[in-house]
Amino acid sequence: MNYFKTTSRYVYLLLLVCASLFGQAGSIHGVVTDPSGAAVPNAVVAVKGTGGDFHAKADGGGRYAVNNVPAGKYAVAIGAKGFEVAKSNDVTVSGPLTLDVQLIIKTEAQVVNVEDEVNGSVSTDPSANGTALVLGQKELAALSDDPDELSQELQAMAGPGGGPNGGQIYVDGFTGGNMPPKSSIREVRINSNPYSTEYDKPGFGRIEILTKPGSDKFRGQAFFQFNDQYLNSRSPLLTTSTRAPYGNKIEGFNVSGPLKANKASFSFDFERRDITENAFVDATTLNASLLPQSLIQSVVTPQTRTNFSPRLDYTIDQKNTLVVRYQYTNIGLSDTGVGGFNLPSQGYKSTTGEQTVQATETAMISPTMINESRFQFMHTIANDVANSSSPTVNVVGAFTDGGVTIGNSGNTTNKVEFTNTSSMTHTTHTYKIGGRIRQSFNNDTSLNGFNGTFTFLGGTGPVLDANDQPIPGTSVDLTALEVYQRTLLGEQLGLTAAQIRNIGGGASQFTLNGGKALTSVNQFDIGLFFNDDWRVKPNLTFSYGLRYETQSNIGDYRDVAPRFGLAWGIDGRGNKAAKTVLRAGAGIFYDRVADTVTLASERYNGLTQQSYFLQNPDFFPNLPSLSALTGAAQPQEYQPIYSGIRAPQTYQASIGIERQINKYFRLTSQYLETRGVHLQNSLNINAPVNGVYPFGDAGIRLLTESSGLSRTHQLFFSPNVNYKKLFLFGFYVYSHGRDNNEGEPADPNNLKAEWGPSTFADVRHRFVMGTSIPLPLKVSVSPFIVASSGAPYNITTGQDTNDDGFATERPSLDTSISAASCVGQNLIYESKFGCFNLLPAAGTQIERNFARGPASFTVNMRVSRTWSFGTKGESGPRDQGGPPGGGGPPPGRGGGGPPGGGGGPGGGGPPPGMFGGVNSGKKYNLTLTASARNLLNRANYAAPSGNLSSPLFGEYTSLASGFGPMGGQSTYERKIDLQLRFQF
Repeated sequence: MNYFKTTSRYVYLLLLVCASLFGQAGSIHGVVTDPSGAAVPNAVVAVKGTGGDFHAKADGGGRYAVNNVPAGKYAVAIGAKGFEVAKSNDVTVSGPLTLDVQLIIKTEAQVVNVEDEVNGSVSTDPSANGTALVLGQKELAALSDDPDELSQELQAMAGPGGGPNGGQIYVDGFTGGNMPPKSSIREVRINSNPYSTEYDKPGFGRIEILTKPGSDKFRGQAFFQFNDQYLNSRSPLLTTSTRAPYGNKIEGFNVSGPLKANKASFSFDFERRDITENAFVDATTLNASLLPQSLIQSVVTPQTRTNFSPRLDYTIDQKNTLVVRYQYTNIGLSDTGVGGFNLPSQGYKSTTGEQTVQATETAMISPTMINESRFQFMHTIANDVANSSSPTVNVVGAFTDGGVTIGNSGNTTNKVEFTNTSSMTHTTHTYKIGGRIRQSFNNDTSLNGFNGTFTFLGGTGPVLDANDQPIPGTSVDLTALEVYQRTLLGEQLGLTAAQIRNIGGGASQFTLNGGKALTSVNQFDIGLFFNDDWRVKPNLTFSYGLRYETQSNIGDYRDVAPRFGLAWGIDGRGNKAAKTVLRAGAGIFYDRVADTVTLASERYNGLTQQSYFLQNPDFFPNLPSLSALTGAAQPQEYQPIYSGIRAPQTYQASIGIERQINKYFRLTSQYLETRGVHLQNSLNINAPVNGVYPFGDAGIRLLTESSGLSRTHQLFFSPNVNYKKLFLFGFYVYSHGRDNNEGEPADPNNLKAEWGPSTFADVRHRFVMGTSIPLPLKVSVSPFIVASSGAPYNITTGQDTNDDGFATERPSLDTSISAASCVGQNLIYESKFGCFNLLPAAGTQIERNFARGPASFTVNMRVSRTWSFGTKGESGPRDQGGPPGGGGPPPGRGGGGPPGGGGGPGGGGPPPGMFGGVNSGKKYNLTLTASARNLLNRANYAAPSGNLSSPLFGEYTSLASGFGPMGGQSTYERKIDLQLRFQF
């Protein structure tokens, strides 16, 4: 506690020196109380006048601050649910002004319209960009209570701007960690203030989650959610007529209240999820007669997740607040790893326990200055236990059997994060300065690959006669399954290893790891930033700043990231608010090279662990000893890091128009361009050139370097409608993107050939829409629609013809050749494409991600009915306020304060009241909800198999997972959850 106060004093003295260079800023601040003198949290403040419009919210102690207000006269309105709106129509601002307000209780429940008016208008606030979404309690009520599904829905709302890994999630300003229970979330902000130097990642795609503080009265809720196979539809990929067993039970509760009036409060969340999940296996194996057989089955994979999180909000004094939050998450998965081509023997048990402690201290140094310090410690333990220790048999594109390669492994990680941010307003400037330091300690115990793996790839062999004897002078292309089939056939016939090779059999590769299991690595990174939001005129805001980042484990110290943004209310004049805002911005962003890269380099250096890699082994199915391989000096796989590796760098720029058509309708259009350089990729630098290995041996040297590139163009259109009881928000985006760093290259000596459509960014069309329709009898219907065109996917030969250790080669394609003419060795005809050549001439191969998967269309629907009872005007459920992000109110307009700042809504998105969450004003509420995922039961498939050596080439083997292009192993198509929630 004393440390935080001392830090605040030092920062205060530093900022006072800076402040002497500028004039004093105008501001309005004060405390909002009820008739008893108790603080009113989350009160909405609206200021309108000669200098423009400003908005803010009070914190958990009722304190608010509206800063950076030009001198002049203003009208001030302050309100909260259950109270009359207090108005002051003639407020003169010439410097810091204290305005304390005592609200009067309203006898009937009401919804304060001060904030509603804000949401319907455009603004030049840096965080009020039209593509931003602000989801409060009512908006969140329409989303899933399952943390995994909730994360997917938020990613869909964030759109594709976050890059191939999706948007980054911050919880109360902290990075990393698990998604908190939905019952503990107060607000979610998406895509807000995209060019702020406060954050390391691009703002487009950033998801900020703010948890609930304690409340002034005892409040709470409890819920139970249920689903089983009888409420779901069967996957169209399942051949059985009956549904696979499925169950999903989620129960939880939230309670909050005061510990000491106007001094301390608490909240506590608990959530438990039990899922009888199923993995969907779609593989092709061999029967006892060595004939191919299709294996389609569901495998029960139980899952559990337990999460509880207490939080303490403490008012140290009139200017300092402290928030301490603890979260414990335990996840248990059984038979994970099963599904797709992976047979049930590939299952393993996985357990993860995560404990997180967060502390946030906020100091209101003066009416125009605030300092926030945040500390996080995260302790994670993960363990994996394989079902079998037998060698893995991987028949690429057909099935994987035997023990799973992960073995019995575990990981213990400790992460420490500290952030300090100071904000100050002077004249027309809002300054923010601060930094973040992170330290991770990673202790990883890996037995990965200790069981050995035999890999079968596609190849060639002679035609066999009726007696399984090779016909001299003949040759035919073989799938990986056929190579495996001939291997088993040769063993049954008693053939030698050489004879098995002669008929086209034999394993293509063998790997075996051994040595020291434990490897440890530590990593430190730091980021420092400065940002200024300069209100040049009431209708013009210019933001600029600089961020610097660096980390240990690499020698890159050049990561300087300048950024700027401009918001111009084109038709704003004097007291007339602008209805058209032009926004533009640009900036540089950096990503960190993960500590797992260093970990792999130190582990697979030939000394810590030995990772043997053999081409065309002749001892299948027998497993050689590690000592035998060591004595024979067999080739190994090494994973070095390029000495000049650099942090991945992203250039991003955008320009857009936001237009308030009328008081009900707002439209935003925006163009966004993103370029990535120094992106991380890996390739075997010891691949043979003209049959000669550069390092003199046949080992794999999988170099991690930073030569990857990407480029993305996106055009957004985002409408926002708030007409009486009709609410609608969403976006459409056209996206075109290419990159060259998706997995191992087809030819490590020709990276230019890897430039192709991006799996994530080249999904050309995306559409997201949400709305809420209130019906009679307190029924609310909330549809959520997500649609997208197909994602590109890669087509490969399934063969390793260049001996680089990876079957990533691509064929050539001739669409002019008919099926009848496409005959002969290395030629394969596929009706959807044409005639493929598996051994094409150099430079004639198809591009990476040549093909395109199917489109998807999903309608989720949530229908709720609420029964209310008890006396009106008591402690019924309401939107929880409190110290934003665990701190006091930030200076500046709207969301211009520190991370998680509690200013007015940060821009677009659904207006208050959307998605129906009924607030009756009564003491007790009971809500029954039915939620349908994929209501129309549309078959949304993931991209089909692109391996030409697979018997399932071109066939759908899985359903689309969530809202992205990747596949999942779901055994249901439509899913309906039933939930009962009680609030008091």
